[in-house]
Amino acid sequence: MIESLEAKSLSQYETLQRILSAGFQFGGSFALWRKPHSSELELTFDDQKEVRRVDLNLEESKAGFIIHPFEDQEDQKAFFIEAKEYFKIPLEQKDEPIQLPDWMHQFSQTLDKKEIVQAFNLENPQTSSSEHDGTSKSNFLDLVEKSISAIQEGYLEKVVPARTKILPIPEDFDLAKSLLSLLKSYPNSFVNFFHLPGIGTWMGASPEILIETKEDWFYTMSLAGTQAAKGENPLKAAAWTQKEIEEQALVSRYIVDCFKKIRLREYEEHGPKTVLAGNLLHLRSDFRVNMKETNFPQLGSVMLQLLHPTSAVCGMPRKEAHDFLKNYEGFDRKFFAGFIGPVNIEKKTSIFVNLRTASFSDQFITLYAGAGVTEDSDPEKEWEETELKCNIIGKFIQKPQL
Repeated sequence: MIESLEAKSLSQYETLQRILSAGFQFGGSFALWRKPHSSELELTFDDQKEVRRVDLNLEESKAGFIIHPFEDQEDQKAFFIEAKEYFKIPLEQKDEPIQLPDWMHQFSQTLDKKEIVQAFNLENPQTSSSEHDGTSKSNFLDLVEKSISAIQEGYLEKVVPARTKILPIPEDFDLAKSLLSLLKSYPNSFVNFFHLPGIGTWMGASPEILIETKEDWFYTMSLAGTQAAKGENPLKAAAWTQKEIEEQALVSRYIVDCFKKIRLREYEEHGPKTVLAGNLLHLRSDFRVNMKETNFPQLGSVMLQLLHPTSAVCGMPRKEAHDFLKNYEGFDRKFFAGFIGPVNIEKKTSIFVNLRTASFSDQFITLYAGAGVTEDSDPEKEWEETELKCNIIGKFIQKPQL
């Protein structure tokens, strides 16, 4: 049980500001996150100066937070923030003081906004020329045209080209305020922030679970199709085109094919249904497996490696779509469309696709977004879809609202 040494009740903003300041002064890696529909902010801190790398063996892993890029590494390992320090704080508690752990009080200095931005300190700045190759609208439209041609020729069924958008960090940028705004605005998303010294600092609000395990149950989802949420009741007003329905069905079929590869037939499938994620609507199907009844305790690790990268962020067939993107996309996705999340914390693992995300340098923020392309796609509409997705995080960098 963590005892509080707070002499006064801190506001949520002040608490978050103190946590971020302590994290950057701590000297190692740290992450904070809020799961969908949760009222608790979870945090983990690792004081090791050298960033950890681990094998993708979830069942044997220590408790912590895993971060894996879109591209597999040569050694097949992921970055890992071990939960040397882990605690939770309530986001809806108003009357009682928010409790912070004893060790955090040695970092009594609260860094100002400029000091926090300077703490992003990357060895490889996010504003390299290769990063900017993803920002051109004409390049993206051309990439979508190439994608449609490859599909029409029968080489691909679907492909998910991505792009970047570079924004200068405003002089009055306030990280704590931006994060708090994200937490309040996207209750249905996995809101997250993580810092790997010398590697990267990222923030996001992902709507998509890749895999989740809790007690005897395994869970995954297929999420695809995108439209803006409109009107007072956007879920009832949603109307999906055949292109979007087929796009989502492809993702669902891929999950079922993964089950077939490992000869798993006992699974539950529910959906598709329309779901709200921020100001966007998506189509989603849910899949559940009882790992005890199927005698498959390692299903989380097995499916993680089968599913990543999913057809929702890469395309189908997966190898051909992945090769196509490597040849034509023109920039390094880094952690975008990779996977992140807590592992073996309180006997639960929740890994999310790293979508609706942004990376920081000391001067710029890079936003990332992709669009599912089929033979019925319109390049201009795919660009507009990526603009909507970039804005999910971008608007909280430029003008966060509390």
